[in-house]
Amino acid sequence: MTPYDAASSGSNAQSARPALIDGFGRTVTYLRVSVTDRCDLRCVYCMSEHMTFLPKAQVLSIEELDRLASAFIGLGVRKLRLTGGEPLVRKGVLSLIERLSRHLRSGVLDELTLTTNGTRLAEFASELARLGIRRINVSLDTLKPDLFTRLTRGGDLAKVLAGIEAARAAGLQVKINTVALAGDNADEIPALIAWAHGLGMDLTLIETMPLGDTGEDRTDQFLSLAQMRQTLASFWTLTDLPLQTGGPARYVRVEETGGRLGLITPLSHNFCEACNRVRVTCTGVLHSCLGRKDAADLRAVMRGDGGPHALETAIRLAIDAKPKGHDFHIERGAAPALARHMSTTGG
Repeated sequence: MTPYDAASSGSNAQSARPALIDGFGRTVTYLRVSVTDRCDLRCVYCMSEHMTFLPKAQVLSIEELDRLASAFIGLGVRKLRLTGGEPLVRKGVLSLIERLSRHLRSGVLDELTLTTNGTRLAEFASELARLGIRRINVSLDTLKPDLFTRLTRGGDLAKVLAGIEAARAAGLQVKINTVALAGDNADEIPALIAWAHGLGMDLTLIETMPLGDTGEDRTDQFLSLAQMRQTLASFWTLTDLPLQTGGPARYVRVEETGGRLGLITPLSHNFCEACNRVRVTCTGVLHSCLGRKDAADLRAVMRGDGGPHALETAIRLAIDAKPKGHDFHIERGAAPALARHMSTTGG
């Protein structure tokens, strides 16, 4: 029986398999899988304006994505997030979600979710809900139409807002992800938080990360969330929460709005000591750390002839070598910490 077959055979098979534990004793239970490097937006902090996307032959097929994700589930992963690029531009993505939803029904997977830019949510929201997705993240950095168009290099804010409304109408729990940009949306962040909380949505702020050449110097855009928290605390009451959602965010409750605010701080305060996450790119490369060059080519293993246990062995070896932490830094004029774009890595 292969690892991905075992993942479908119920909780007894899973409980019999040793957990994925790295060399520092951290148990990996959360997998993020990029289903495509393509996106219908060109956000200034994420990718360059004129991207060269991967040829189809290099990208995992729907069947390979299913096999790979199922192998991780068979080894103890309990939360699976589909990312991109923009996952909803991937042809056949609903078929993939339908395949993976069997793990929700069997009980070996706690949650199947995705991160999206929201441009296609109006079209897909009801199907996502039908297939077992209960919670999604929507990336949104401003409620100003002109600024949104500039930050995304041509995007239409109205489409994203319509998508969010469709998702909420379909019963999906929506969380907003906002990249804090000192030169663009810093002054708007309180209004964004109030808007999201007013609609019953959590919002998470994210520090800009030095990944890939975007054609922009991100130094002037870096905004420390420690500084932003101090600003928010000058007029709101922020109460620390012990909430853990499986990701890197630390949470506070904004007493005046009644909503939750997450803070993801890869530069001002890293979150590596309790990291339970790994990422797989749409080409099948496993990155056990977002901020390191470590990589394991799982596509080569799947397309090779190494036997039924080759994929499981490759995954375990890569997890065992997971580094203690990243070494992100941001300096004026410096090259990005890593050459690969976030859109390629998987958000």
